Amino acid sequence: MLKAQYEKRGPVPEEHIQPVEFDRPELKAGEVLVEVIASPINPSDVLTLTGEYGMLPSLPAVGGNEGVGRVAELGPDTKGPEVGQTVLLPVGIGTWATHVVAEARKLVPLPNEADPKQLAMMTINPPTALLMLSEFVDLQEGDWVIQNAANSGVGGYLIQLAKLKGFKTVNIVRRESAIETVKAEGGDVVLVDGPDLHRRVKEATGKGNVRLATDAVGGASTDHIADCLTEGGTLVNYGMMSGEPCQVSPRNIVFRGVTVKGFWLAKWFENASQEDQMKVFGQLTRLIATGKLQARVAAEYDVSEIKEAVKAAASGERDGKVLVVPFHH
Repeated sequence: MLKAQYEKRGPVPEEHIQPVEFDRPELKAGEVLVEVIASPINPSDVLTLTGEYGMLPSLPAVGGNEGVGRVAELGPDTKGPEVGQTVLLPVGIGTWATHVVAEARKLVPLPNEADPKQLAMMTINPPTALLMLSEFVDLQEGDWVIQNAANSGVGGYLIQLAKLKGFKTVNIVRRESAIETVKAEGGDVVLVDGPDLHRRVKEATGKGNVRLATDAVGGASTDHIADCLTEGGTLVNYGMMSGEPCQVSPRNIVFRGVTVKGFWLAKWFENASQEDQMKVFGQLTRLIATGKLQARVAAEYDVSEIKEAVKAAASGERDGKVLVVPFHH
């Protein structure tokens, strides 16, 4: 059994994480041993390794925040999903491992026949995309939404969810080579970022009103998409891939009445009722299980290759998500 553990954080995300062997754990009542099938490496995981994320586990820690597994063993006097059942792993338990121990009551059974690798990416990126489309602006069918980082995991889900709801998307990327991928995913308009973005967006949308913008990049890019919003529009920031703070000019905030808000999924979970959470996951499970919502996978790595996996996930040139897929002997 292997887990990807780190005892320090530093500027190079893969530097301190390494595969560590461990013995089969003794289960207590209420606990379940789960064989991990797949777990993604998200931008938040990379920032956790460098120490820049908003919530950091105490050290030593095992990497990985989400994933899917198969129940391997139930602890004594434990009622829970049966052995062999596919389950969604609880958030933040260190999922880059061949096996994890989890509380039976926290495991969510998933359809065994659905693609587990697609389900493994369900906990963080899809709800972020879904909630940003619904929590800030009351969008109607035919409305336009603009996003940057459109070739990211969240970006891909947002395009698909917007299409299912009848919204149109303007998708901004930072390199020409990402355009075709985003178009193939269903993006209505795909453009490369730049200072004259608002002019090109106006041309491309036929002067359609853009009422919602989502920003994962920060820096000057924030102002570029703020420029594209209709007067009184809302910009939601959920990341800073550029490493720079958001820049929004007084022209947009003062004279054009643009509202800037932040979104962090962890905070939403903190405040949402159990019912609201289950509603979101129920909707996403159905869409993923029926193939209506999916993400591109760039590469798969075993737990023993965790350094290479993190390095690949941290590089900006990949096309799709990097997954940790334990090789079970």
